[in-house]
Amino acid sequence: MSVSQPDPAASAATPARRRQSVRAEVDESLRTDVRTLGALLGRVLAASDESLLDDVERLRALTIAAYEDDDPQHFEAAEALVAGFTPERAEQVARAFTTYFHLVNLAEEQHRIRRLRDRDVAGRAETRTDTFAGAITQLTAEIGADETARRVTSLRFHPVLTAHPTEARRPAISGAIRRIAELLAEHDDPRLGFAAGVRNERRLLEEIDTLWRTSPLRATRPTPVDEVRTAMNVFDTSLFQVLPQVYRALDDWLLGSDAGRVPAAAPAFVRYGTWIGADRDGNPYVTAKITRQAAEIASEHVLLGYEHAATRIGRTLTLSAEDAPPSAELDALWVRQRALGGFAADELEQRSHTEPHRRALLFVVRRVVATRNRHADLAYSDPEELLADLRVIQSSLRAGGAERAASGELQHLIWQVETFGFHLAELEVRQHSKVHRQVLAELRSDASRSELADEVLEVFHTIAGLQKRFGVDAARRYIVSFTQSPEDLANVYALAEHALGAAAPVLDVIPLFETFNDLNNSTSILDEAIKLPAFQARLAATGRRLEVMLGYSDSSKDVGPVSATLALYDAQSRIAEWAKNNDIELTLFHGRGGALGRGGGPANEAVLAQPPHSVEGRFKITEQGEVIFAQYGDRTIAARHLEQMASATLLAEAPSNQERNARASVAYASLAARLDEVSRARFFELVGADGFAQWFGRVTPQEEVGLLALGSRPARRGLSLESLEDLRAIPWVFAWSQARVNLTGWFGLGSALAAVEDRELLHAAYREWPLFRTMVDNVEMSLAKTDERLARRYLALGDRDDLAQLVLDEMALTREQVLFASGHSELLADRLVLQRAVQLRSPYVDALSLLQLRALREIRATGSADAEDRPHRLMLLAVNGVAAGLQNTG
Repeated sequence: MSVSQPDPAASAATPARRRQSVRAEVDESLRTDVRTLGALLGRVLAASDESLLDDVERLRALTIAAYEDDDPQHFEAAEALVAGFTPERAEQVARAFTTYFHLVNLAEEQHRIRRLRDRDVAGRAETRTDTFAGAITQLTAEIGADETARRVTSLRFHPVLTAHPTEARRPAISGAIRRIAELLAEHDDPRLGFAAGVRNERRLLEEIDTLWRTSPLRATRPTPVDEVRTAMNVFDTSLFQVLPQVYRALDDWLLGSDAGRVPAAAPAFVRYGTWIGADRDGNPYVTAKITRQAAEIASEHVLLGYEHAATRIGRTLTLSAEDAPPSAELDALWVRQRALGGFAADELEQRSHTEPHRRALLFVVRRVVATRNRHADLAYSDPEELLADLRVIQSSLRAGGAERAASGELQHLIWQVETFGFHLAELEVRQHSKVHRQVLAELRSDASRSELADEVLEVFHTIAGLQKRFGVDAARRYIVSFTQSPEDLANVYALAEHALGAAAPVLDVIPLFETFNDLNNSTSILDEAIKLPAFQARLAATGRRLEVMLGYSDSSKDVGPVSATLALYDAQSRIAEWAKNNDIELTLFHGRGGALGRGGGPANEAVLAQPPHSVEGRFKITEQGEVIFAQYGDRTIAARHLEQMASATLLAEAPSNQERNARASVAYASLAARLDEVSRARFFELVGADGFAQWFGRVTPQEEVGLLALGSRPARRGLSLESLEDLRAIPWVFAWSQARVNLTGWFGLGSALAAVEDRELLHAAYREWPLFRTMVDNVEMSLAKTDERLARRYLALGDRDDLAQLVLDEMALTREQVLFASGHSELLADRLVLQRAVQLRSPYVDALSLLQLRALREIRATGSADAEDRPHRLMLLAVNGVAAGLQNTG
């Protein structure tokens, strides 16, 4: 597959000129990587079947021509070519384009890494507010050094990994992609010699061939344990090493020339949570046994990480007792270690008699191994006991004059233990409020206990066991989906008491407000909740700390993206004020997704657009599906993501940012009300139309996506096909993105903006109102990934011209109105890197969409429900490809 440029003679009056100029603006190093990988893929395809490469190139040329020329003949020719493929050839072509996207994604990732490194070399970090240096510089200027230091000390960023089924790649594909990424990084090394370059090309061909020949479709749906192990891969390859590097970057800025030779000033400000293996809302495959297994797997990985890190560091602590005298505390530690260790201590004594710090740390390794193997006599009882030993060694090194050794890799290990404990990421149980109500009603009746009741009660036994083994922080948060009353929260404590009585585990019960009505009722529910004895006890025990979760996905499906955005902002503002009035230290937990219809978009910008006093140096957010792989798959990108989020969390409460948000929320309150009213009415006009649910099922691959083995959780909470109520927000978003409509990211905003009579007010709001600007920018991104030509063809599958036209009219109106509000001449005009990526990718995504349409038409015409037949297989292959091309799914 080549990446040749379009004809330079293309007419300046057509989109061809714009796309060609975009190609010219793309960085040469990125273009080189794309050309290299594309050419290698072309060689692989040609070796497999020369005629296949010809068909791929013909389709590629036609979709590019169709994208660049308003003349519909190119698009119709591309459709005809796709229609003429044999079923086998259609599948091969779909796989070829999907493989191409995986390679392009890698090239873009490598380019991003290259740019980050170049920027790091260039310096001037203090001029960019999305860096530690920039955030701290600005904060210091606004609130002074002492208050800035206090805020840095209390900083907390809390990502929660979730297993939402939006990662369309199977692990075998991800593994091949990672290997190619490593080879591409090697290829980028200017020190690569001729012989090494030949070897690199040969290995790239080998891995690209493997990627091409690996089936992208899972044979079976992954289990929750599979999802746990996938997350562990991210921890092993990236997170464990990245976190101390991020802390070190902050410490270096805080301490300047003293960094590395005085006690660290940077706190271990990240804590990870996870729903993977613990989120049972609508997932019957997550059981108490699975939750226990997930915790054991995570603990195994983090303890192995400590074992390897401490062994490596211990072997380097060869400082002699003469040059770095041990402190009295270190001598006392060794006495205790000898009493515990017997022969193991004797061996270390013989090997490191004159190296007391090395000896002590290597004995710590023995105890970590014993902890992992559950050797009770030698195991650490909790992470605090391990930290105490490490700090004794560190203090002794410092007292003995070895400040560098004390503040170097040993400090990294201490930061890792502070961050990950013995559990790695806190397991957060989530369950639907109606399940609790159902089980309690059953327990209070004379009916015999059901399997559901047994399972619900067993969860509390599991939480108690995990807390006993790994510490309370390993599993104390319990999230109640669709919290609609204070009783929904009280029910969790009632069930825990029913299960274990006085031995019930420590629980922080977290309300999850998801629907429009629940968001509006949130403070009333919280008013009553904090009167509950169990809540009062936890508030007293935690220093009046409370967590509240907000659901972005279901609120958007409930009332549309515009009203959901405004309702969420209003709820956050009211909850923050409520917390202040009740002397509560609030943490808002944002249930955001990767796609715009689920609260996605640039997360650091979203943090800065939060209401005043709703962040207060603490930001918690879900990170799911493809977002996990994108943010943490590479260490350089992972470090940058964490720095951006932490910097935004610090700056969210800067007086200038608070004043801007507070002033805008007052100034544009009437505009917000008008946008809410009109957009919600327009959204209900669509989703409330007679037969909408069935029409949605026909014009998108929603039902077929349910056949794709994306994740362990079913796409529906129930089996109804007559209503959207039981459909999860994730497949709702996924299906519209696959149909190239992206309706969930923009629908209703066009009508809302058009209804504003004061047109200049929109320009002012875009300049002065961060929430509005973020919303408009996200809609621009969503619209840039839509395609009206393809959308028309999908919408025509439903035989409802009225609904199809409603969607198309709103799409056109929204495009027109957001460009007016932003003042841009074209979508993404102020985000050229993203604009270039979208414009260069779109023709290739179009090819996959045409293949998907072919399959969908066959399925609709025959009414086939056989997931193994050719049309369904082509459909699922195209789904994978479109997901890879658009780079967001659900």
